[in-house]
Amino acid sequence: MLPDDKKRCAWASSAPDFPEYHDNEWGFPVDDDQRLFEKLCLETFQSGLSWRTILTKRENFRLAFQQFDFHKVALFGEKEIAELLNNQGIVRNKRKILAVINNAKRALEMVDKEGSLAAFIWRYEPDENTLPPPETQTTCAESIALSKELKKRGWQFVGPTTMYAFMQSMGLINDHAEHCFMREEIDQARKGFVRPL
Repeated sequence: MLPDDKKRCAWASSAPDFPEYHDNEWGFPVDDDQRLFEKLCLETFQSGLSWRTILTKRENFRLAFQQFDFHKVALFGEKEIAELLNNQGIVRNKRKILAVINNAKRALEMVDKEGSLAAFIWRYEPDENTLPPPETQTTCAESIALSKELKKRGWQFVGPTTMYAFMQSMGLINDHAEHCFMREEIDQARKGFVRPL
């Protein structure tokens, strides 16, 4: 527990910047395409690293990737790639940088075909009654299916575990611990959330 005595998920007390992220972002449902794309990109960069590393650098990532406007990122070329590889404020992994640019192009295709990223992604929201207790798994049938479909459409760095972490953070799943004071608030937010069509 933190000094305010509120019971949180265990991970929320493991780094100084986690409580604010835990209390104000993690698990609230999101239907904004740019925010969804940002989170997919940050999950890409997190692969093999800690979320704290990425969260600490998030503002740098936003500046480097045009606030994750996928219309702009899709146009990145050799000049922008070189700049990103020299940007000490982000994770300078060429495969991941190229994956983000590729995924921006795939995002444009998805919006053209599906209407929005949100409409497509929220089709994979799990039935809460089928999920095991919170904090007990790292994938589910829906994260596996979402991963498979995105890969089929040419997306990169979108494995089932990465997609499950994405679903947890973007509110498709309420994975706050049973004792966590945020669990009920997320439940209420999910109940009031209008799923995109």
